[in-house]
Amino acid sequence: MTDYIIVGAGPAGCVLANRLSEDPGNSVLLLEAGGKDWHPYIHMPAGFAKMTKGIASWGWSTVPQKNMKDRVFWYTQAKVVGGGSSINAQIYTRGNARDYDAWEKEEGLAGWGYRDVLPYFKRAENNQRFANDFHGDQGPLGVSNPISPLPICEAYFRAGQEMGIPFNPDFNGANQEGVGYYQLTQKDARRSSASVAYLKPIRARKNLTVRTDVLVTRIVVEKGRAVGVEVVDRPGGEKKILHAEREVIVSSGAIGSPKLLMQSGIGPADHLKSVGVTPVHDLPGVGSNMQDHLDLFVIAECTGDHTYDNYAKLHRTAWAGLQYLLLKKGPVASSLFETGGFWYADPTAASPDIQFHLGLGSGIEAGVEKLNNPGVTLNSAFLRPRSRGTVRLKSADPANHPLIDPNYWSDPYDRAMSIKGLRLAREIMRQKALEPYVLREVLPGPSLASDDELFDYACRSAKTDHHPVGTCRMGHDEMAVVTPDLRLRGIEGLRVCDASVMPRVPSSNTNAPTIMVGEKGADLILGREPLPPAVFSGNRAA
Repeated sequence: MTDYIIVGAGPAGCVLANRLSEDPGNSVLLLEAGGKDWHPYIHMPAGFAKMTKGIASWGWSTVPQKNMKDRVFWYTQAKVVGGGSSINAQIYTRGNARDYDAWEKEEGLAGWGYRDVLPYFKRAENNQRFANDFHGDQGPLGVSNPISPLPICEAYFRAGQEMGIPFNPDFNGANQEGVGYYQLTQKDARRSSASVAYLKPIRARKNLTVRTDVLVTRIVVEKGRAVGVEVVDRPGGEKKILHAEREVIVSSGAIGSPKLLMQSGIGPADHLKSVGVTPVHDLPGVGSNMQDHLDLFVIAECTGDHTYDNYAKLHRTAWAGLQYLLLKKGPVASSLFETGGFWYADPTAASPDIQFHLGLGSGIEAGVEKLNNPGVTLNSAFLRPRSRGTVRLKSADPANHPLIDPNYWSDPYDRAMSIKGLRLAREIMRQKALEPYVLREVLPGPSLASDDELFDYACRSAKTDHHPVGTCRMGHDEMAVVTPDLRLRGIEGLRVCDASVMPRVPSSNTNAPTIMVGEKGADLILGREPLPPAVFSGNRAA
């Protein structure tokens, strides 16, 4: 018997394991279906480019996307300690202040406004550059500036300014809009995942047990209360019940958490019956409200050796490895997407609705046809989609993949804004400041000009930014899955704490917001007073 069982060692789960076990009187069991974060690619910043091909992931895909010509998207979800923070591009962005104020004012989530959550972002942060109203420097999570930027990054900044987009030294500070360097979850030229930051320093705690390669098949509910979980520790292995004295906390991500709840009979009853699962608690919102950022990109051929493409050659790969081992610099120390920005597709938007990521190579994650010279990529993503998707079960078998349907572009506004974002990216790449570096546009290609042509291109080439949220959302209505204190509606002793509880996707990458949810969630679970609301000079409104 243990006090708390945490299901899923992703970003929020690692935070919870750390914070809940700070009190030696609490016994904590953290369960992870994946393995340990031993693979060297995980800890080398540039190694993330290999991760989207299946290392340390579940190998899932979406259902055909009916609004994108039935395209099926590869949908990487982490299966490793640290979760997404162990395999992502390490970009540290939090979103816009208005995102969280909308949670509070429009969704009715008291205590989740920007001034309420900022202290939790700061508590997590060990920032290597900033210590001010917006940043902390005493937390466990390493946050630093890029180590090895290339000259083309500075040219990109000038190109943005030629279009009227200002330079911004800190996207998480007083303003979000502009172009600039991303801060990264790195420390000493190594990835600072939630596992490294939150778990590694405390593994000797006697009241914390971390078990990997353990699949949780269902939550055990008795008389309206979650009392434990059923697990198997190997394929075809014997099922066992592990009991929780106080609470079961589901922290398996925006895909894994609703999947586990539904496997346990908690979710929309009609769907559960249709796949052979006996309903335990009819909760229609489980698996609904899915949101994600869809990524459209421009790839250009460079005039010379301005990016990292040539490091794929064996002799240069060897040199890059030596450079990293000896000097902690060079391509291996790069996240490859260290430069970007936030701007507007909709000129009437109150805050930026497009995010750019400048990739220092041609098709870093997916690959494209070979170019004569190295290439460069500029990704664009529409940040506030109106489309809503679902996660559903394929069958009652926990080993089966879930049915993931982001339902991209079901709202025509998302399609229109995404294509505007792609046009902005093309325009940036055509600015005078980039002429010494950019030879020609390869994708979409200069011959594609109309919205219909760019729609066809997007259907062929778009990718997910891997930012799913919302499938166990907080709220007060009948479609809400958890209350604002993360308790599952209708069952005692059960909470959800991860990106799935976010009612709306933040206007940014989602790793930092998920860690914030873990930090705030720990205080809620322990019954602590919330951190005092932030006080800062100026108006952090955009």
